[in-house]
Amino acid sequence: MQHYPYAKGALYQLYTSPEHVSDISLEAGESLKAMSAGDTVRWIIGDMVSGTGAEAQVHILVKPIEAGLSTNLVIITDRRSYYLELKSLKTTYMAALSWSYPQSEMKRLKQHNILAQSKSHNTVGTDLNLNELNFAYSITGDTPDWKPYRAFDDGQKVYIEFPRDIATGEAPPLFVLGKKGQVELVNYRMKGRYYVVDRLFKAAELRLGEDPQQKITITRKSKKQIRKLAKKTKKGA
Repeated sequence: MQHYPYAKGALYQLYTSPEHVSDISLEAGESLKAMSAGDTVRWIIGDMVSGTGAEAQVHILVKPIEAGLSTNLVIITDRRSYYLELKSLKTTYMAALSWSYPQSEMKRLKQHNILAQSKSHNTVGTDLNLNELNFAYSITGDTPDWKPYRAFDDGQKVYIEFPRDIATGEAPPLFVLGKKGQVELVNYRMKGRYYVVDRLFKAAELRLGEDPQQKITITRKSKKQIRKLAKKTKKGA
């Protein structure tokens, strides 16, 4: 069996034998449009399809009637063109010939990475229970492009949601503030477009730059503030 990396305009060799059939396999999902051989009298050439749907694969079957022959074969599909030189030998032959497609594989890999990145950017976790999330956080301060949309917690961790393009720019450091306003160390990490903070906090700041420094304050609302807001909402309704 012979496996070639496909290159546009390249000429590929296929060795055949009168006592055997050689199978030329195209890419799965590729459709045959036209096929032409230089010598159609002393060469038997036909095509068939295996599989169905997106996995359907075209096979070109080649068999010479005698040894010592040579001709060429051109295969045109909906994706590319193949150019082959056919030679018939007495005993040596290739049972099958196929290609790998570096460009197609790179395209599929790129699409896979884009999809994976998109999923990562739009999800923070699959184990979060929406009914148990606390969204009672206020976000105040400057209005940089990276200003978070919202913050919420699940009772153990705080999640800070940023705009989609946060990963392409400089991410602001997070500082948790203690009761007296002092900076406290906290473990956090970026997951997609979220900061995941490993513990709850009452107040924290995002700071970026020096002159002038951009600053955002994230504050967890107290139960009293939540009740007051709920009363206002009911009155407005």
